[in-house]
Amino acid sequence: MPDSPVTVVLPCLDEAASLPGVLAALPAGYRALVVDNNSTDGTAEVARRHGADVVAERRPGYGSAVHAGVAAATTPIVAVLDADGSLDPRELPGLVDDVERGADMAIGRRRAVPGLKWPWHARLGTAAVCWRLRTRHGLQVHDIAPMRVARREPLLALGVADRRSGYPLELLVRAAQAGWTVTERDVAYGPRTGGTSKVSGSVKGSAIAALDFWRVIS
Repeated sequence: MPDSPVTVVLPCLDEAASLPGVLAALPAGYRALVVDNNSTDGTAEVARRHGADVVAERRPGYGSAVHAGVAAATTPIVAVLDADGSLDPRELPGLVDDVERGADMAIGRRRAVPGLKWPWHARLGTAAVCWRLRTRHGLQVHDIAPMRVARREPLLALGVADRRSGYPLELLVRAAQAGWTVTERDVAYGPRTGGTSKVSGSVKGSAIAALDFWRVIS
């Protein structure tokens, strides 16, 4: 595959149903890098059939998958995007533009599309940790960045250590501590196009995420 200006890291655990649509919507020239985090539904095979590169990460956890993808990327700029179809990859160029214009990181602030059933506990938890980020760390963000863009080498140099659900929150904390300029753009947030959420979709997932978030932000 020819060199691309941006690698889009797609951490995946059983996202075979949603991947084709996500990959088809990637902007022209962007390199898709799927990180298969122990899927049992043929995610890796689906990804390869649709032109994506695939990295296997056996250590479970969202942070493990994201870190493996960023480490494997070869482009100066990397994007990270949930692979469940809830976010539109066609909104990535706006975030990339922010980084090319000098931001250290650009993130998407989810705005629910009409009719979306967004669990209240997920919204409340996000609001609480972002309030903490603004008041304690001085980072003026309103979401924990399920869509984000940054330059690869500085991102790795932040040394984010969480390998579970706390990764995106620790990333923002470390970015604030490093004095990063972080921009935020509204992005449409819709329903999943397949599978079940690993966080809000189960009591166990929500509990693990809450524990990880508290450990990072306290």
